[in-house]
Amino acid sequence: MINVVNLAEKFSLITKQWDPKIIAQLNDYHFKIAKIQGEFVWHSHPETDEVFLVVDGKLTIQLPDGDLHLSRGELCVIPKGVEHKPAAEQECQILMAEPAGTLNTGDAGGERTIEETEWI
Repeated sequence: MINVVNLAEKFSLITKQWDPKIIAQLNDYHFKIAKIQGEFVWHSHPETDEVFLVVDGKLTIQLPDGDLHLSRGELCVIPKGVEHKPAAEQECQILMAEPAGTLNTGDAGGERTIEETEWI
C-alpha cells in the first residue's frame, strides 16, 4: 500500500521531546521525526551515516571541531563514527533517515536511549 505522509499531521502527534517516531520506510531505512529542545548526548553511530533535516526551527549540531548551525529547510549528513551532539535553544522539528534499528543514542547508551522506536 502506498501512503502519503503529512509531516505537519505527524508532528502534531508528538507530545514528548527527544522521542523520535518512525513515519516511513525505504528499503531498510527508517525516516524518523522528532521535536527537540535543549541538548542531547554526545554520541556516534559507528556503522552508519545519519542525516538531519530541519523541518521547523533551528538546530545546532555540536562536533569536536566546531558547531554546525542549520535552519528550516537545511540538512546535513553526519558521517559514520563522527561524534556529535544535537541541540536546539527553542523547540525544533527534525527529520532523520538512518538504517532500521539504529539507536538514537548510538554508541553512548544511557537513559535517553529509545530501544524500540514507535511508528506513527
